[in-house]
Amino acid sequence: MLGAGDLIMLAIGAVIGAGIFGAIGTAAAGQVDAAGHVIRQGAGPALVFSFLLLGAVCALAALCYAELAAMIPQAGSAYAYSYATLGEIVAWIIGWDLILEYAVGNVAVAISWGDYFAILLRGVGITLPPWLSTGYRTALLSSDPAVHGVLQSAPNVFGMPILVNVPAFGIVMLITWLLLRGARESSTANNIMVTIKLLVLSLFIFVGLRHINTANYHPFAPNGFTGIHQGAAIVFFAYIGFDAISTAAEETKDPQRNLPIGILGGLAICTVIYVVIGAVLTGMVPYKELAVADPLARALQLAGLQTAGWIVALGATVSMAAVLLVFQYGQPRIFFSMARDGLLPAWAAHVHPIHRTPYTTTLLTGIVVALASAIGDAAETYDLTNIGTLFAFTLVCTGVLVLRYTEPERPRPFRVPFVWPVCVLGAAACLFVMKGLPTQAWWRFGWWLVIGLVLYFSYGVRHSRLRQREDAQAR
Repeated sequence: MLGAGDLIMLAIGAVIGAGIFGAIGTAAAGQVDAAGHVIRQGAGPALVFSFLLLGAVCALAALCYAELAAMIPQAGSAYAYSYATLGEIVAWIIGWDLILEYAVGNVAVAISWGDYFAILLRGVGITLPPWLSTGYRTALLSSDPAVHGVLQSAPNVFGMPILVNVPAFGIVMLITWLLLRGARESSTANNIMVTIKLLVLSLFIFVGLRHINTANYHPFAPNGFTGIHQGAAIVFFAYIGFDAISTAAEETKDPQRNLPIGILGGLAICTVIYVVIGAVLTGMVPYKELAVADPLARALQLAGLQTAGWIVALGATVSMAAVLLVFQYGQPRIFFSMARDGLLPAWAAHVHPIHRTPYTTTLLTGIVVALASAIGDAAETYDLTNIGTLFAFTLVCTGVLVLRYTEPERPRPFRVPFVWPVCVLGAAACLFVMKGLPTQAWWRFGWWLVIGLVLYFSYGVRHSRLRQREDAQAR
């Protein structure tokens, strides 16, 4: 059985990943397209306030997750327990949104992993050609002349430039191969990974503190609260994963006490780490230099600390490989649950006879994520992942409040304290953070929801096992 300390370690392991190693740079610097048009404002050194804002938002949502997870007889994903408590269509929407959190989110993780891996290779004297380490969308959208120029220097076929992020593609396919063989995360492995992450971040802080130029803190908030708000919307990616803690409710000792301690304690520690990293990072180099996929290593390199940058890159690749493994492990199992309920085709629920893994969906997820990683851009992927995850959090916060009135007698091993303020503020805060995302992200998310609802009403409704049971009972 898990205690509060175990849950805190799980929280740190789930949360600290590509967000702090990758998204933090774009959140500080903002984002402009290749033509120089501003897509969103950056927070600058005031990024520390973006992290504090998100810590509070995630704490509210996490408490709601904990209540729902503790209500069901078995632990599972947000889809699984929303299906058991909130109804099929809400579960479908959350399950469809979780594809954005797990699969689409892993595209950004893989791209950032590839950038840090390229630094490792350069450290041992190996330099990949830019067209083999840069995705087409990255080069197309980049405001960096050197990166955008890869479009012109890359080989082409029939006038089409060939740009493929081979490291990002390769790591996803390697992780997929491991999962097909039945690879699983363990508590020991998680603790090792957490230790590596904290050591690497501690090294960055220790070395970075000695190279801070206070002039870089001026102006502190170059874009005012708009920059802090939009920076928070970007760097929300750094908090994704905390909801995994809530699924351990069944294995937790004294969940009423230990779940909130584990969730809030883990989020508090991560928030403090993030605030310190943000302060050191923006003090080392001008914030406008950080709009890259590998900001921590880049800051160290710009400060002339090549060896430290290489060590941070090594730690980042190990850390993000673990995140890839966990999320690539989770996505096929969400598909598996949805197929078992009849909402997806039966082949999505096939299990390998030897390795006992949902091999069809594992392979399909791996191929799709690998191909998207090979050509995609991390910054635009952050947006879609963040908006989908925040919307799922909004539904969870709302669902807890609804269930307090529709099923007041249902056993709740953990109950959200001050349920009205927590749920209302949690849902409103998630919507507020969503508002900081660019219009393009909202359009893409809208189309994503439309596609999901079309699939549900054209296939899921007709094959739903829940509806089939209800029809049988009616007859």
